[in-house]
Amino acid sequence: ITTEVVDQVYNEYIGNAENRAQVRDGLLDAIGDPLFVLSAIEVARYHRDAGNPVYFYEFQHRPSSAAGVVPDFVKADHGDEIAFVFGKPFLAGDV
Repeated sequence: ITTEVVDQVYNEYIGNAENRAQVRDGLLDAIGDPLFVLSAIEVARYHRDAGNPVYFYEFQHRPSSAAGVVPDFVKADHGDEIAFVFGKPFLAGDV
């Protein structure tokens, strides 16, 4: 990785941060984008190119079960939407 690439990534995600919370959020985005967003976009493009309709969403609803378990700045973790899609009984073992 060249210094130019590092500078571009820094400027995109952290460069305008005015406080530590914004630096944290930018760093989390810089880590999450290549792990989740870019791969999801790539798969969506494959499906689109195959002629299928594609819908893309970002789940940001903080579940009530997160209170006291995860930090307040966390909106939704990976997989949190499962309880909303399939219902709480699915996760509670009531099925």
